[in-house]
Amino acid sequence: MTSPNQHADVVIVGTGHGGAQAAIALRQHGYEGSILMIGRDDAPPYERPPLSKEYLAGEKGFERIMIRPEKFWAEKGIDLKLGAAVTAIDPHAHRLTLSDGSQVAYCKLIWSGGGDPRRLPVPGAVLPQVFYVRDKSDADAMMAALADGPKRVLVVGGGYIGLEAAAVLRKLGCEVVLVEMLPRLLARVAGEEISAFYAAEHRRQGVDVRLNTGIQAVLGEDQGKVTGARLDNGTQVACDMVVVGIGIVPAVGPLIAAGAAGSNGVDVDFCCRTTLDDIYAIGDCAAHANPYADNAVIRLESVQNAHDMANTVAKAIMGHKEPYNALPWFWSNQYDLKLQTAGLNLGYDQTVLRGDPSERKFTLVYLKNGVPIAFDCVGTMRDYVQARKLLESGVGRIDPALLADPQVALKDLI
Repeated sequence: MTSPNQHADVVIVGTGHGGAQAAIALRQHGYEGSILMIGRDDAPPYERPPLSKEYLAGEKGFERIMIRPEKFWAEKGIDLKLGAAVTAIDPHAHRLTLSDGSQVAYCKLIWSGGGDPRRLPVPGAVLPQVFYVRDKSDADAMMAALADGPKRVLVVGGGYIGLEAAAVLRKLGCEVVLVEMLPRLLARVAGEEISAFYAAEHRRQGVDVRLNTGIQAVLGEDQGKVTGARLDNGTQVACDMVVVGIGIVPAVGPLIAAGAAGSNGVDVDFCCRTTLDDIYAIGDCAAHANPYADNAVIRLESVQNAHDMANTVAKAIMGHKEPYNALPWFWSNQYDLKLQTAGLNLGYDQTVLRGDPSERKFTLVYLKNGVPIAFDCVGTMRDYVQARKLLESGVGRIDPALLADPQVALKDLI
C-alpha cells in the first residue's frame, strides 16, 4: 500500500462556515498540532448565505464575504488544499483518498462537507441556463448570465433560497415566476401566517407566485438555450433561465461507505463524534439529538449550527467534552425585510401573532402545550434578541394574551 502524500494532525473536510470555524477554534483554544483544510471550492473559505443575497445582487464583492483574509490561514499555520474532494476514507489506517489521486493521513478528522443541491429531476434540467445557488461558482455563473441585462426567470422552490433569489432577481429588473409544489411558501419551516405574508409581499414586488405547482420539463433550443418550462398543470412559462432551490442532499458518501452510521446525513453524538474512531462531523450534514427539538435526531442547515458544532468539536479535541446544546437561530433577507428565527417550531400546536403584518413588522410565536418553542421575527429585532434569551432560560407556559401584546417586553416574561 502506498504511503500518504501528506499528513496532518487534524484534517478538516469542507471550507465553509463549519470547517473554517473548527480550524479557528482549535487555534483559539491553544491547539499546536498541524491543521489541514480540504475543500472542493477553488476559493479560500467564504460565507455562503450572501450568495443568494448581497453577492448575487452585486452589493458585496468576494473580499467582503471571505470568512478571514486569505493571509490569515497561513499566519495561523492552517494549510489549505483547495479544489479537491475526498473520494474515500480508510478509518482503520486513518487515511483519505482525494479526487486527484493523492492520499492524506490524519490523527483526527472533522467532516464539514455540507450538502449538494438537490437536482431538478426533469427533462432539460441539464441545460446550461439551469442554475443552483450553493457555492461561489454557482452565483458567478448566474451573474454572468445576467450581465447583459434582465431576464425572464423561473424560480423553482418556495423555500429560503428560492425566495431570496427571487427578491434579488426582481431588484435586478428580471421578470420572475416562482413555482412551489406545496400549498404555501416556506411550508417546511414556518407557520401559515409567515407563509401568507411572504406570498403577498413577493406578489406585491411583482413576482408571479404559483403554489401547488411543479415543473415537468425545461424546454430549450437545439443549441442548448433555455426557452421555457412546462408545468405540471400543462401550461408553459417562457423564460431565459431557471433557478432551482429545492433543498440539499447531505454530502456524506465517503463517510457512509467507510461504515459510519447515518440515514439522513451522518449520525453524531453529543460531542459531534461519528461512529468511526477519531472522526467528527459538523454542520448541515450532521444528524444529532437536538435539545430544542425534544432530543429528536435532526439535521440543521444553518450558519449557527455549523459554527457552534465546530466549537464543540474543537473543545472535545482539546479534552473539554461539552454537549452541544446551542439554541438554533436562522435569518433570511428578502427585499427590505429581515426575518429572524429563534428556536425550532417542530411539533407546535398553537401560534400567537404579535403585532400587525400589514405594517410589515410583527412576530409569530410558536407554542407546544402552552410553552413557547420558537419565534419568527419580521423586522422586530428587539423581539428576536429577547426571544433568544427567553428560550434559553427554559421558560414554561406563558399566557398567550401576554405574548400577543407588543407592549409587553418578552424579557419581562422570563
